[in-house]
Amino acid sequence: MQDEHSSERLHKDTKAGFIAIAGNPNSGKTTAFNRYTGARQHVGNYPGITVEKKEGLAHLVTGETVTLVDLPGTYSLTAYSLEEVVARRVLAEDRPGAVIDVLNTSVLERNLYLSVQMLEMGIPIVLALNMMDEARTRGVNINVQRLEELTGLKCIPTVAKRGDGLDLALSEAVKLSEKTKGRVDPLVISYGTDLDAALTEMVPLVEKASLLTDQYPARWVAMKFLEKDKDIMTRARRVNNEVSDQLLATATRVEDHLKKTLNTYPEAVIADYRYGWISSVIKNGVLTGSSEPFERIAFSDKLDMVLTHRVGGPVILFAVLYLMYFFTIQIGQFPNDWLTAGFDWLSEFVGDHMASGPLKSLITAGVISGVGGVLGFVPLIMIMFFLIAFLEDSGYMARVAYIMDRVFRFFGLHGASIMPFIIGGGIAGGCAVPGVMATRTLRSPKERLATILTVPFMTCGAKIPVFLLFVSIFFKNHVPTVMFILTLAGWASALVVALVLRKTLIKGEPTPFVMELPPYRVPTLAGICIHTWERTWQYIKKAGTIILGISILIWAAMTFPSLPADEAKLYEDQIAQITAQAQTQGKSEDELAEMVTDINNTQETETLRHSLAGRLGIAMENVTRPAGFDWRTNIALLGGIAAKEVVISTLGTAYSLGSSEDEESLSLSERIENDKATWHTSNAVALLLFTLLYSPCFVTLAMTKQETGKWRWLFFSLFFNLALAFVVAIMANQLLTAMGLGA
Repeated sequence: MQDEHSSERLHKDTKAGFIAIAGNPNSGKTTAFNRYTGARQHVGNYPGITVEKKEGLAHLVTGETVTLVDLPGTYSLTAYSLEEVVARRVLAEDRPGAVIDVLNTSVLERNLYLSVQMLEMGIPIVLALNMMDEARTRGVNINVQRLEELTGLKCIPTVAKRGDGLDLALSEAVKLSEKTKGRVDPLVISYGTDLDAALTEMVPLVEKASLLTDQYPARWVAMKFLEKDKDIMTRARRVNNEVSDQLLATATRVEDHLKKTLNTYPEAVIADYRYGWISSVIKNGVLTGSSEPFERIAFSDKLDMVLTHRVGGPVILFAVLYLMYFFTIQIGQFPNDWLTAGFDWLSEFVGDHMASGPLKSLITAGVISGVGGVLGFVPLIMIMFFLIAFLEDSGYMARVAYIMDRVFRFFGLHGASIMPFIIGGGIAGGCAVPGVMATRTLRSPKERLATILTVPFMTCGAKIPVFLLFVSIFFKNHVPTVMFILTLAGWASALVVALVLRKTLIKGEPTPFVMELPPYRVPTLAGICIHTWERTWQYIKKAGTIILGISILIWAAMTFPSLPADEAKLYEDQIAQITAQAQTQGKSEDELAEMVTDINNTQETETLRHSLAGRLGIAMENVTRPAGFDWRTNIALLGGIAAKEVVISTLGTAYSLGSSEDEESLSLSERIENDKATWHTSNAVALLLFTLLYSPCFVTLAMTKQETGKWRWLFFSLFFNLALAFVVAIMANQLLTAMGLGA
């Protein structure tokens, strides 16, 4: 890469290997380099190309000597020009001990873009805030200390043409070089749902194949495939052609997806989020005065003056959350009722055309009542996913983090924790699994762990059907309001638990908050519809696979063992006796049918209670009675540990198995509403709160183990959440019962 003889001559006997100087054209980088090296320069070209290479010796104030390499002036580290390719390869292959990044502070936002790219490569840098005199003349003031806090970088004000601050910048760069040996943890920025998911898939492939990872971080290599960087892809093919093809296939798939959904491409999305990260830093008390804005984010800045206002921002946020539920319920109620009625008709139709026996019971009670109870909420779920997709595609979702940062810091979390919360269901409909995975963007291990353990308190898409079922029964006239309150309860629980954890088990100092704020976009209808269908299809697939499997297992547990033959014969004898008495007493056929139905209902209930699941549910009643949970509810909640939707499918199966012929046409909500002996407002509220708080699903627990690397946090999440939910459920049931809303 470099002229080896000159490099050896200049690097010999220097204290820190060599220090590179980088910066945008016209940032004062060359002026700084000339000030440092004077006549002690070697000027030539990089081998085989016309790009100029400058190296020189600089003296530290201590009298020691260090080699400086002046990188070509460039705005970025993409591969659009030879200068960019050269700068990138010097940083990756020659690996300077540290980089002095010279910035024109009058246009700080634009200059920081190169800084962000170097940080993503894991390059240790010192920021030389150059032309400070010109910036002050323009009325631009930089809060250097705040910039250091937010970026974690040493920032030195300089005026290169006079030499002000240059010695200090070089001294800090040498110290950084000695401390880091030229490598630091790469900066990780979230690039939105689509790209983050792709990177999660691609990074393990890069790591397993050791694809250029001796020079670049694995995530950075994966990003270059998403950007279709020809230089990196060509070099990667020389290492492993098969893995390169897999990465390219993923990148192409994501590119096509972005074109369909957002009418954009990965490189543009990556640039937007980088600029968003920079914008968040600048807005967070770093810059005052009039700095030249980017045209691409000028409109976003104007909107943010309203949407992220200190007072107005939270008000707008709460209004947005409430309106989401309002429109979901108002628009989705009719198709939801139609779909539920369709499953009820299907169950009745199958029941009328099949002979009695285990197969009929499996299909009607296990499959249709179980899975149908979950699929009945598809219209509501789809509308909610549509609204969430609109918020994400427009760029508003990222603003929620900015608004909530002050609150999060009070509770010991990082402002960036809000994105895992949102992804996990903070704005209802998410999933805790990707929410836990999204914590990878947090730099502090303590804040990351606290976030992982509290993400499951959010109102994920799996909890929504349970909430909608019981809220629509017991709070018919206030469904949006109660759903909104449950969402806030999830947030409040997560924050309180986080505060307790950060004060006890996970103590540690908070880290500064920087959150990427991408420019606002006008979402396309096609894009929103595609995102909505993707998530809805995942929900449907889950109901048709995982939920179906669990429903069948629970049906079996609720069906077997059946009543002993002698006990079953007692009910048969009762029916025969009543039939004979009815004939002698002259009772009508309707009266006889009613008496026979009562006996059959009693037999069905006893059969269910005698089953494996029934025995377990009954055994738990002594413990769960203070919360108002009967044996049917106990079974449903146990199944919900596997997946929260199973609560609905299990209740559907339980009520179907124990129902009379007259009740076969009733929906699950109607059966629960008619079960006055079991259900009251008090235990319904207790069930809602228990479902909100109790143990995460199996997949989330597995992801918790994977992300923390420790089994103890899996068991903590399982048992702590279960205990917390149970205590809250008991308190709610007892309090509401005392208020006259219970049995």
